[in-house]
Order: sequence, then C-alpha cells, then structure tokens
Amino acid sequence: MADYSRLPGPVEDHWTWQSLGACRGLQTAMFFHPDYERGSARERRESQAKAICERCPVLGQCREHALQVHEPYGIWGGLSADERKGVLRAQRRRTALAAGQREHEPA
Repeated sequence: MADYSRLPGPVEDHWTWQSLGACRGLQTAMFFHPDYERGSARERRESQAKAICERCPVLGQCREHALQVHEPYGIWGGLSADERKGVLRAQRRRTALAAGQREHEPA
C-alpha cells in the first residue's frame, strides 16, 4: 500500500506537473496491470507505457513522486513497481554504507 504520509501538503505547485504528463487523458489500464496479466502480454503493455514516459516532459517529477511515496503499483516515471523497489533498495544500501563509513572514520 502506498505511504501517503510522505506526500507534500495540499499546495497546487506540488501537483502541477501531473497536468503536463504525456499520460494525461490516456487509459490508466496501460500503466496498471490487471491481476491476470503475465509474461509477454505484461511486458508488451509495460513497454508501451514506458515508451510514453520516455517522451514525457515531467518524467523526473513523476519518478521522484513515485519513489517518495513508495508507489506499489503501475508504471510511474518510466519505472515499474519492481524497478522502483530496486532503486529504493539501492538507495538504502548506499545510505547504510555511507553511515557505516562515517562510523569508522577517525574523529
């Protein structure tokens, strides 16, 4: 489930990017898989969604939003849910590694 507590307050400037998305007005089914979808059908739909993201003027804002709220479903900012999990896992590893290096530095 998405962690909406990470979202910024209700300030319009934080959300204006959504109105500029290349996906605006398209069928959401292109970006969110049905429960039964597997294999090549899923890969094909995700590829089509990511192709739209590639030409999107707000790709960066969309991706950052999805990472900040840990969005668990769909294609956001050109990344699937599994790809976002990988990005977040790598960020946690880098943070833990950096924290460990600081602990071992001489004072």
